[in-house]
Amino acid sequence: MSAPLTTLHVWGVPGRAVPAALLRMAAGRRPLRRTSGLRFAKLLGTGSGRTFTLRDADPRRWALLAVWDDDAAAEAFEGSPVVRRWRRLAEEEFTARLRPLAARGRWSRREPFGSPAPQRWDGPVAAITRARLVPRQALAFWRAVPPVSADLHAGPGLRLALGIGEAPIGLQGTFSVWESAAALNDFAYGRAAHAVVVDRTAREGWYAEELFARFALLSVTGTIGGRSA
Repeated sequence: MSAPLTTLHVWGVPGRAVPAALLRMAAGRRPLRRTSGLRFAKLLGTGSGRTFTLRDADPRRWALLAVWDDDAAAEAFEGSPVVRRWRRLAEEEFTARLRPLAARGRWSRREPFGSPAPQRWDGPVAAITRARLVPRQALAFWRAVPPVSADLHAGPGLRLALGIGEAPIGLQGTFSVWESAAALNDFAYGRAAHAVVVDRTAREGWYAEELFARFALLSVTGTIGGRSA
């Protein structure tokens, strides 16, 4: 399996367009299934990622994570009806193009980013985390999140952090962009709050399914909340 190209689109819509955005989310899966060169796709809600509860959810910002056979398929999608319909609603748009550097775990019982061989990358990096919570462990998870989130947002080298998920509760994830692999490593392995949660996750079995992936950030266009990555 060749190394896929991954894209993340994020569209910010005005308040008056929220009902139309919800319809786009509900109706968007069928046209995606017909998209040539698309290996994997998830329509996602977004939020601050500070608590991973309903109060984090941002109904004015929606995302599409997609994995493509090649660059040409991703480029062709930019002119597709799916993207054109979102752009008619959006007042802000962000797109990141990513190459997987490492990935472990599964998303919907699949390995969407393949099994990339470890490789060096000297530029900015992105990380995607995703987990499906075991319901009986949800309260422990939610209690543990705030100190880790505060540490994340205060972390040196962080350019951007966004909560992502297929549902407001139970299917949680993050997308983050870092100045370098060293900055990401410092947060992942060198920060006490995160290390405690990683240890508890393994011991207490919080997740029914989880995934962590690291990417080379190839390019970014647009903004999220007026900020670029």
